[in-house]
Amino acid sequence: MRIGLICLVLAYVLSQFYRAFLAVLAPALQRDIGATPDDLALASGVWFLCFALMQIPVGAALDRFGPRFTAVAMFALGAGGGSALFALAQSPMHLTLAMALIGIGCSPVLMAAYYIFARSFSPAVFGTLAAAMIGVGSLGNIAGSAPLAWTVEALGWRATMGGLGAISLLIGAALWISLQDPARTETARTETAQRGSVLDVLRQRALWPVFAMMFVCYAPAAGLRALWVGPYTADVYGVDVQVIGQVTLVMGLAMVAGNFAYGPLDRIFRTRKWVNFIGNLGVVAACGALWFWPAPGLWTSAALLAMAGFCGASFGMVMAHGRAFVPAHLTGRGVSLLNLFGIAGAGIAQLVTGRLHATSGDAPYGAIFLYFGLTTLIGLGVYLFSRDRTD
Repeated sequence: MRIGLICLVLAYVLSQFYRAFLAVLAPALQRDIGATPDDLALASGVWFLCFALMQIPVGAALDRFGPRFTAVAMFALGAGGGSALFALAQSPMHLTLAMALIGIGCSPVLMAAYYIFARSFSPAVFGTLAAAMIGVGSLGNIAGSAPLAWTVEALGWRATMGGLGAISLLIGAALWISLQDPARTETARTETAQRGSVLDVLRQRALWPVFAMMFVCYAPAAGLRALWVGPYTADVYGVDVQVIGQVTLVMGLAMVAGNFAYGPLDRIFRTRKWVNFIGNLGVVAACGALWFWPAPGLWTSAALLAMAGFCGASFGMVMAHGRAFVPAHLTGRGVSLLNLFGIAGAGIAQLVTGRLHATSGDAPYGAIFLYFGLTTLIGLGVYLFSRDRTD
C-alpha cells in the first residue's frame, strides 16, 4: 500500500502540473499555432469541467470497483493519450480536445487517494492527510513554472509534452503493479451492500453550505496559477517566459506552503469552518488589492498572487469539513461530489474570466481579479450558515 500511495502521489503531481502548465506555454503556443489567451482560457476551463463531470462516475466506480482499477485505467489512457495529442496539436481546437482528455484521465487520482485515506486511516487525521496530498502534489505546480520554462527552451514544447505522455503511461503501469485496494472488512462489505447513490449524499443538508464553499475556494488559486498569471505579467509588465516562470514559481511555492499550513489547523484550533473562513478572507483581500491596483509593480503583484495562492490552499480542509457529514458507505460518492463542486467552480471561472478578458477593453485583468474576489466573498457568505464539525 505504501508504494501504491507513492505512485498515486506521483500521478497527482502530474495532475497538478497539467492544470497549471498553460501559463508558461502561452507565448510559445500563441507564436506557433495562434492560440490566444482566450483560446487557452477555454482549453483550461474544459480541463476543469471534464475533470468535474467525471466525478459522479468516478465516485460510483470507487465504491463498486475500488481505487486500483478506477485510477489506473483512466489515468494511463487519458493523461497519456491527451499529452500525445497536445504534442501533435496544429490548432487551438486540438489543444482544447487534448486538455479534455487529460482532464478525464486525471479525474480519479486525488479521489482514489482520499478513498484510501477514509477507509484505511483514522477520521481524525483525514484533514491532515488530504492537505498533505495536495501539498506534495502541488510540486506539479512547481514543475509547471520555471523548470517547465527551461525545458521548453531546451527541447521545445512538443517534445516536452510527448515526454510527459510517456511518463504518464509509466506511472499508470506502476499503479497497476503496486496499488492495493483497502481491505474489505465485514463492516465495509455491509456498507457496500447498502449501495446508495449521489442523491443520498445530496440529501445531507449540512453539506449544502460546504458545497458552496467548495465551488469558490479553489477557483482563484487554480485559475490564476493555471493561466492568468502568464498573460497578466506578459501584458502588464512586458516580461518574457523566464520571468513568467519565476512568478509562477513564487505562486506555486506559496500554494505548496499553504496546503501544509492548513493541514493541522483543525486539530490545533478545533474547528474546520473558521480555519477555512478566515483563510479565504485572505484570498478576497489579495484579489481586491489587485483589482484596485492592477499594476503595482512586478514583484508586488507576485507577492499578492502568492498571498492568493497561500490563503486559497484550503481545498483539502474544506473537503475534510464536508467528508465529516458523509455516511461511510457513500465515501467514494461523497468525496467525489465535493471534488466536483471544487473543480467545476474552477472550470466555470476559467470560462467566465476568458470572456471577461475578451470583452473588458483596456482593463481585462482588473475585471478578472474582481470576479475571483467577489465570488469568493459570496461563497463565504453562504458558508457562514454551515455547521462546524471535526473528527
